[in-house]
Amino acid sequence: MFGRAWTGLSRARMRRVQSQRIYRLDGVIPQRPVAGSLHLCDARNAEDVAFAGDWMVAFNRDVGEDQAPPDPMRFMGQRDEGLFFWKLERPVSMVAFSGPTPNGIRIGWVYTPPELRGRGYASAGVAAVSQLMLDRGRKFCFLYTDLANPTSNHIYQEIGYRPVCDATVWDFESE
Repeated sequence: MFGRAWTGLSRARMRRVQSQRIYRLDGVIPQRPVAGSLHLCDARNAEDVAFAGDWMVAFNRDVGEDQAPPDPMRFMGQRDEGLFFWKLERPVSMVAFSGPTPNGIRIGWVYTPPELRGRGYASAGVAAVSQLMLDRGRKFCFLYTDLANPTSNHIYQEIGYRPVCDATVWDFESE
């Protein structure tokens, strides 16, 4: 309704950008062991900051986001925002938490470089960060997925995320 009203007033064209699903997790389903471990991204470590910055740019490129990503330092050293790597000798995957609500917290910025995908690193990282948030007192975690990405929708459900509702991202383009 808003879109139709706005396009009528502004003469902008409305274009669907992305169909999303919002998921909620109340408990993590134990995962198969994956090589590596979870590490908090350290703002004092130049390599951590560089990986985070490069991977946020790559994440935006992969999801078709035109805007510049936030400064990764935003997630470092904060109480309600944080950035983790799943690491072997070096980072192999990234996951962040942010957007706290009175009872929950958003999981996002899940990224694994293409050459490292399919090995379970992102699943292990999301499961570990989600469990950490629950252990810290959050009643639930939530995240958004692109419905056009069946892999992410599948792996999140294996971790214990359950669909809540669907959402659509729209863009209004001036004529």
